[in-house]
Amino acid sequence: MNEPAQLIQMATGYWVSRTVYAAAHFNLADHLADGPKSAAELAEPTGTHELSLHRLMRTLAGLGVLSEDADHRFALTPLGDALRSGAPGSARATILALAGDWWWQAWEQVLYCLQTGETGMQKAHGTTVFEYLAAHPAEAAHFNDAMIGFHGAEPNAVAAAYDFSTSQSIVDVGGGTGNLLTAILERHRGPRGVLADRPHVVREAAAFVRSRGLADRVTLEGIDFFSGVPSGGDTYVLSHVIHDWNEDQCVTILNNCARAMKPGSRLLIVEMVLPAGDGFHPGKLLDLVMLVMPGGRERTEEEYGALVCKAGFRLTRVVPTESAVSIVEAVPIR
Repeated sequence: MNEPAQLIQMATGYWVSRTVYAAAHFNLADHLADGPKSAAELAEPTGTHELSLHRLMRTLAGLGVLSEDADHRFALTPLGDALRSGAPGSARATILALAGDWWWQAWEQVLYCLQTGETGMQKAHGTTVFEYLAAHPAEAAHFNDAMIGFHGAEPNAVAAAYDFSTSQSIVDVGGGTGNLLTAILERHRGPRGVLADRPHVVREAAAFVRSRGLADRVTLEGIDFFSGVPSGGDTYVLSHVIHDWNEDQCVTILNNCARAMKPGSRLLIVEMVLPAGDGFHPGKLLDLVMLVMPGGRERTEEEYGALVCKAGFRLTRVVPTESAVSIVEAVPIR
């Protein structure tokens, strides 16, 4: 592909994004789960216009999501099967969250973000990502599932890359529904865990923790980590938390962790640490997501060292994992 064609393909990538989003929104994979159907059969149950639906499904077939037979009936391919509700990987929930209308509307403000340094979320919706989710339970449920799908095999990679066996109490601050904490506890049988997040998130986490058979080893605590975090742990984990916030807010969170930590405790920041050089790294795109959506940023190792120092920590090492994230280990300076 020549350079102009490559650039044009990049710029029109949203055509594919919105096509796949439409498939998720109309729940086509679930409607096709029991066998091939035509657009005529699916128009009424999906609430769509028959000819327009046929055109969507034909396009999805061209993308490898569906297949079309000689009678113009469409079936799921293995790729399309992953779009079913509840399928492993949480693809549908992730698409509904990260390619959904509220997210899309914030990204429409990307030029404003670059001109001002402010978020597209605030410009489009007049609120923050997390306030929006707290007020929209259905979107919040998709978003929580999306974090599981988006990060994929990352929790197991983190659990395997770091020795948690010497920990007695792991406090997962802003740990969502417990995807990372449960992976750590499944691999390391000795520690107990504290899952701390906003109350509405923790309520959802209870069922997930039970489903992993870990209810007896995990304590759930509803918190605001800008006000404080649970005390007494020997390992504090901040996974995809620090990148959501501006510098001053990050220092507040880190200071609260420092106050809660007992002597000998360690802090683990799980993020995509940006490498030097021009090579592609998913964290570089995610850095723009942070600009547009919550207002945070991704950082290099040097930048993480400077950040934790502001909150009274010393960066001791960066542990790579088999996923895109690394573990930034820091200890309090006392």
